[in-house]
Amino acid sequence: MATTAPPGTKAPGDASTRRPGGRLRTGRAGITATSGSGLVFVLPFLLVFGLFLVWPVVHGLWMSLTDTSLALRETAFVGFDNYTEAFGDPDVWSSLGNTLLFTAISSVPLVLVSLAMALLVHSGIAGQWAWRLAFFAPYLLPVTVVTLIWAWLYQPDLGLGNQLLGALGLEPVGWLSDESVAMWSIAALTVWWTIGFNFLLYLAALQSLPSTYDEAAALDGAGAWRRLWSITLPQLHRTTALVAMLQILASLKVFDQIYILTKGGPNGSTRPILEYVYDVGFTGYRLGYASAVSYLFFALVIVVSLVQLRIFRRED
Repeated sequence: MATTAPPGTKAPGDASTRRPGGRLRTGRAGITATSGSGLVFVLPFLLVFGLFLVWPVVHGLWMSLTDTSLALRETAFVGFDNYTEAFGDPDVWSSLGNTLLFTAISSVPLVLVSLAMALLVHSGIAGQWAWRLAFFAPYLLPVTVVTLIWAWLYQPDLGLGNQLLGALGLEPVGWLSDESVAMWSIAALTVWWTIGFNFLLYLAALQSLPSTYDEAAALDGAGAWRRLWSITLPQLHRTTALVAMLQILASLKVFDQIYILTKGGPNGSTRPILEYVYDVGFTGYRLGYASAVSYLFFALVIVVSLVQLRIFRRED
């Protein structure tokens, strides 16, 4: 004769127990089954992640310890010789200095000017759609189009830049041929091209700020500038930290616009560290040494990121 288990007890072979409220509590068998099915869904991502990120990183690190070359079939293990050579290579330090200079002169306006643009649009100025389009549209252009436009602007004879200087009675400038001016010219191009992204981040942050504080300050007699400095800007602290961090990291990785416009010239005055890695690896065929230089730069980027995080957390 079949028997039934009393209410509230667990029948033999049952992997779950019903709680007094009627909810089902899953046992170990159910948890194991759920974990297994979850792994099936995650496995495609893990395969792609390992194939296109983990493996290249590990393989590149191994290459940095060898004398791998595109011109030679045999590869020998050289240990840290490539790293030692990189520390004593003046071209590494000069290209790194160019990268840091570009980061310094481009990141500051890309943060401050984008904030000013977002404040202008958020103030309710007429024709907001036109302002937003004008500020963000350059960011949508590919790098080849941007460099072509600015190459014409920087033409020594027919370019708009020297035409304006001539109209003012000033001497023409070698925008891309003068060592003291070329990096600043590329920084101006980069600011015009990429500032739309930072502008969008600031505008979204401004639109999400509560208006109660600003309205209360206005009722207390605070002027527009006072409300900006004491209420609006402090509330944008986290957004500013995010924009600054993203911008510094992006500027450190500059390559495209410099390579297309000047190829590191004149006389290497605009060559960033990534272009030096490219030249050494694919022009000099020294993939092992290029890998070592790239990993040293990668370590520098990690250090900069950690320092930024520590500073921002301390300020918070």
